[in-house]
Amino acid sequence: MRIGFIGLGQMGRPIAENVIAAGHRVTVWNRTLEKTKGLEATVASGPADAARAAEVLVTMLSDDRAVEEVLFGREGAATALPEGAVHASMSTIGVPFSRRLAVAHANAGQGYVACPVFGRPDMAAEGQLRVLAAGDPGAVERCRSLFKAVGQGVIELGEAPERANVVKLLGNFLIASAIESLAEAFAVGRKHGLDAERLNEIYAGLFGSPIYRSYGGLVAEGRYQPAGFALEHGLKDTRLALEAADEAEAPMPVAGVIHDHYLSAVARGLGDHDWAALGQVVAEAAGLRTD
Repeated sequence: MRIGFIGLGQMGRPIAENVIAAGHRVTVWNRTLEKTKGLEATVASGPADAARAAEVLVTMLSDDRAVEEVLFGREGAATALPEGAVHASMSTIGVPFSRRLAVAHANAGQGYVACPVFGRPDMAAEGQLRVLAAGDPGAVERCRSLFKAVGQGVIELGEAPERANVVKLLGNFLIASAIESLAEAFAVGRKHGLDAERLNEIYAGLFGSPIYRSYGGLVAEGRYQPAGFALEHGLKDTRLALEAADEAEAPMPVAGVIHDHYLSAVARGLGDHDWAALGQVVAEAAGLRTD
């Protein structure tokens, strides 16, 4: 299958490598040309060039603004994408923007599938992401071989694309809630003379959760760089989750606390740290050393 691929960051690059390894003909574009080096793919001159011959166009970008720019900006991909082709949006974006993409692609005779993923860069490299997919069943089916190349399974969520975005945002909220809870528990435990790493062993075993084990380990060790998922993106996703909650008139008070802690972390210069650096914010609030 001819695939256009835009966005070769920490997640996008290993995803593209797996798509190439699966035998697809891939054309890539990234704002930083350096990140295209070493890929056995055609390098496009811009977003439109990446989309022009694609049967499926993949975007894996940081936020709504980045996706909007490559699709609708100067030399945007949306106008070059052929009629009948599918845009597979793997980015974590907001619900209103996802709806807007669905309308824009439908008006252009193109398909649109929202397909954000769960997993960190190491899982992306191993082809072990969990793919959420929502959109027209025919469009989802056309992306099936793409999903197989990058993930351990596809969770299908119906024909309204934004449902996949809602599930992704709420999933990230749950992960952030686990990080916040672990950080608070470790801070209290440390002030009672307990070792955070020992606490993590206990709680990870008690709850049998890979989320507790992996993020608990980062918090216990204070190991926040290099970032697998940047804290500034955690702030963005929490904002988008709160936006979805506002639309649904459903309160999320815990998300409000997490948002404020992320905001505090960014204000302290931790935006490029792993989003587990909530642990540092909580520990410092408790008067604990974090260096």
